[in-house]
Amino acid sequence: MSKVFKSHIALLLVNLIYGANFSIVKEVVPSSIQSFALVVLRAGSAALLFWLTSVFLPKEKVARKDFYLLLLLGVCGVAVNQLLFIRGLELSKPIDASIIMIFNPIIVLILEIIFLKEKVSLIRSIGIITGVAGASMLLLFKGGVALSGPVVSYGNLLIFINCISWGFFLVLVKPLMLKYRTVTIMKWVFCFGFIYVLPFGYPQLQGFSPASLSVGGWACIVYILAASTYIAYFLNTYALAELTPSVASVYIYMQPVIATIIAIALKQDKPDAMKFFSAALVVLGIYLAGDRRQKKKNLQAESG
Repeated sequence: MSKVFKSHIALLLVNLIYGANFSIVKEVVPSSIQSFALVVLRAGSAALLFWLTSVFLPKEKVARKDFYLLLLLGVCGVAVNQLLFIRGLELSKPIDASIIMIFNPIIVLILEIIFLKEKVSLIRSIGIITGVAGASMLLLFKGGVALSGPVVSYGNLLIFINCISWGFFLVLVKPLMLKYRTVTIMKWVFCFGFIYVLPFGYPQLQGFSPASLSVGGWACIVYILAASTYIAYFLNTYALAELTPSVASVYIYMQPVIATIIAIALKQDKPDAMKFFSAALVVLGIYLAGDRRQKKKNLQAESG
């Protein structure tokens, strides 16, 4: 199995995890735990898990100059990303957040061109637009989209800023992935991220009562800490060693497809021609966004 294929599998798994994360977060925030307190737990547990994982791997020294970038990645990949996402989702609705996040690949593509000087082919651009169309159709035809009202609008704004911050993380972490292992990068990113978020979440964390959580509440917390933070960040960053940020980000279009499949399987929704067509657009978009000819051109340019 090639590294590129493994990277695509990793991204598919990431979006399986994230697809459920929107609703799971809403189950416990703010009823069981305040938003910023949860962010502190996420950052702290991920930092601990990545440092423990690194103990079992060969030691890897990070160049002093790269710590400046790691400090920045802690801001955009952990602090801003998680603080605004959790707080925004608390005020907004899962479907609103899903719609806003589908614009992430477009943001990443623009940042990729600016910072990585990536040459983007017409086919890749068409792929991203096709994915946007398919994901948008799946979400919008579900109904229940708010995108209005002062509180919801504020939450949506926070999620959109989080979307931009995550785009910066995907683009800026790419050069480091060519130099270091995933665990090495993540242990420092979450270490710095934990320091950043602690002042925001510590006051809320003092009011958190673990004993009051139900079994279901604990299951949600464990899922958020282990799956949607430690595992998802690891797989997402791992994939960037082989794929461009825009290709990695375009997998976000799979989230509404996955959610629809689950809903149909649980008989919460019914299959119809529109859903099949929308899902087909998403798959086609991901395929086109991973334009192999573009990758060959980039490799030739680097070797030349």
